Amino acid sequence: MTGSAHHPDAPHIPVLLRPLLRAVAPVTGTWLDGTFGAGGYAKGLLEAGADKVIGIDRDPLALEMAQGWAGEYAEKLQIHQGNFADLDEIAGEMLDGIVLDLGVSSMQLDLAERGFSFMKDGPLDMRMSQDGPTAADLVNGMAEGDLADILYLYGEERASRRIARAIVKARAIEPITTTLRLTEIVEGCLPRPKPGQSHPATRSFQALRIAVNDEYGALAEGLMAAERALKPGGALAVVTFHSVEDRMVKRFFQHRSGGMGRANRYAPQAEEDAPRFTLASRKATGPDADELDVNPRSRSALLRVGRRTEAPAGTIERKALGMPVFQGKLP
Repeated sequence: MTGSAHHPDAPHIPVLLRPLLRAVAPVTGTWLDGTFGAGGYAKGLLEAGADKVIGIDRDPLALEMAQGWAGEYAEKLQIHQGNFADLDEIAGEMLDGIVLDLGVSSMQLDLAERGFSFMKDGPLDMRMSQDGPTAADLVNGMAEGDLADILYLYGEERASRRIARAIVKARAIEPITTTLRLTEIVEGCLPRPKPGQSHPATRSFQALRIAVNDEYGALAEGLMAAERALKPGGALAVVTFHSVEDRMVKRFFQHRSGGMGRANRYAPQAEEDAPRFTLASRKATGPDADELDVNPRSRSALLRVGRRTEAPAGTIERKALGMPVFQGKLP
């Protein structure tokens, strides 16, 4: 989902596409791309042999942009606005494969007015679906302790309390409504980065974006929806971009492939313990040197792939996935 994608003719480079297609080969039947973006994975799947791809994206802009080229694929490509948490209902049929790319799309980062980027000035928005509370609503409306918890839980920001205090102090003077104003406040709380380190505002912006879009909740629901929607032998491929997402996907596959072991080894194996997925590898795949050259944004990407067994779908508790749980109140 990276590359420059705010113009229909701009290059769009889907992260880890080649290793993903290798891992899920052969690509046949009906696939679902739950994070459609600029359509890079969907095109890759169709070109690799999929008979049909169902694309889902929360962002109405993704659907608008696709109108320029989707017609080339006729009925082989169907695109829906929606959340991949509901992918089984949206698909309405059993699937041969599902792809989820959890990175924020470059068309969102590149458009300053969407408010995702700490590098460009725009309204502090960050809503993927363009509805509901904005990042500005959170920053100006949350209690200091809740704001600190969001920054720590969702952004792994160690200076969360200091940043929350600075935000509350600044908003008392005037509301924080733009991305660069928030960036300035966060930068004032942290040391200047050394060469090669990420921008000081990276973790805070990530945390707010995840909270605004309930990304972890959608991921937990989406993984369970994928288990329900895949045919036996169907592949689930997930590309993550930071440690919390990768931990959730890794634990999901561990639990669902029998890799966590039974709580009591003397108890008979329950139906619930039957593996739902098999894993070709317990290790994640990262980008190779060629991909890093072409697409520097892929540096933190990790791919995990599982294949559905014949065991009936079940449910898994969110806490079993190591999902950070925010106990406070969102505005």
